[in-house]
Amino acid sequence: MANFIEDNIDFSQYLKETENVTNVKSASMYIPHIKERMRNIGKERKVWTPWQKANDSFYFRPGEVTVWAGMNGHGKSQVTAQIAMSLMKQGEKVCMASFEMKPIETIRLMSRMYIGTNPFTEEYQNDEGFEVLDALFDKFGAWSKNLWIYDQTGTTNPETVIGVARYCAKELKVNHLFIDSLMKVVGSEEDMTGQKMLVSELFSIAKDYQIHIHLIHHVRKPQNEHVIPDKYDLKGSGSISDQVDNVFTVFRNKAKEDDIRNNGKFGNKSAEFDAVLKCCKQRHYEGSGDGEPSIALWLHKDSGQFLGNPNDPVFDYE
Repeated sequence: MANFIEDNIDFSQYLKETENVTNVKSASMYIPHIKERMRNIGKERKVWTPWQKANDSFYFRPGEVTVWAGMNGHGKSQVTAQIAMSLMKQGEKVCMASFEMKPIETIRLMSRMYIGTNPFTEEYQNDEGFEVLDALFDKFGAWSKNLWIYDQTGTTNPETVIGVARYCAKELKVNHLFIDSLMKVVGSEEDMTGQKMLVSELFSIAKDYQIHIHLIHHVRKPQNEHVIPDKYDLKGSGSISDQVDNVFTVFRNKAKEDDIRNNGKFGNKSAEFDAVLKCCKQRHYEGSGDGEPSIALWLHKDSGQFLGNPNDPVFDYE
């Protein structure tokens, strides 16, 4: 006689149990993938920062979110603009969505880096000089064909930014989106839920469309401006650094600036770096270098470029 199963049993618990069991797999199943990964990692196309000395420690991977955080006036927009320039030189498509700088200011900053000199010096302030600058700016205009600017300045909202991100990824096929800054999108530092939801959505967009999203953020006001901030100093929700793949802090060496201002170029700190990028988190690092490097930089004032060493030539973007 057949055994009948009564219909008053809660089958849902068995369904869930079956689903969980099917997700438990032998570690040996992943070994072929690891072998293939090890053989192919050296063949992958890598996208670098502008500074070659960091190549063994960090590169930009598709499908990730990187936070660039720092104090007000410490050069976050300037550093990320130079990174965007380097990405374009490597053939990447870039969109700058700055709610802190007007588009013309962004272009002025990037074009100055491109021409590698200060267009406001006396040598250019004449008809001949203007002609030279006109030609250089025209070259930048032609060179920057893979650069898009989102034209809105001031406070916005998460829905708009999410829409912009999806549009850039889907329609423009952008590889890198820079959002400047988180606090202009989620206005209140106390809105922890809003910050968490926005970062979570950007994380999903990066994964779904395999683009790299760069999120500029602020750190809390420090007790001492001469101390390099860490990921724990980010304003707002702690989930920001928890959710993203990479965190860098941008630090300007104001102690050196004060020393030179007071003592001239022979001050005690004249040989120190002008800025430093501190990698506080890199989730998916694979390599033999330092997975959380600190990158010392020197500012070339005429071009606005940051150099990896004080005697390096300015970057040529052609």
